Amino acid sequence: MTNVFKNNILGYDMVQIDVRKLNAKKQYAGDLSFTYVAADELISIPFVQFSAPVDVKLHYEILEDDSVEVTGTIRFVLKGNCSRCLKETQREFTGEVDAYFVTQKTDSEDYFYQNTIDLTDCLNDAVMIAMPSLLECGEECVSLAWKEQ
Repeated sequence: MTNVFKNNILGYDMVQIDVRKLNAKKQYAGDLSFTYVAADELISIPFVQFSAPVDVKLHYEILEDDSVEVTGTIRFVLKGNCSRCLKETQREFTGEVDAYFVTQKTDSEDYFYQNTIDLTDCLNDAVMIAMPSLLECGEECVSLAWKEQ
């Protein structure tokens, strides 16, 4: 966690890596493990929220041209009402992080300036991709429509 710093703004975390410090320490590759508070606006399912901060496990590598590759996984738990039967439920979801940051702005890749990489958008994208469209309590869920028949 010492290579990542977080700023809590508006109730959610901004997660950043200081590339200059890593280069100075000659830490050109390494693993990062931390949690961050994701914005509730990432959830589009009614009556659902994050039950805890998002767990993040990343590997970074600073390449010879000072570009940075970041890969890893995220894990989060959603709690709320089942979208089918409205029963209180909680489910865990995982997602993949795969990002490439360059020092010059291009149309196809994320870039960083002032030797700092802001991982917030990258992590939020991974959460959004892993986010289900519905929160279901399980395979044996009986929907409200089925109960009425």
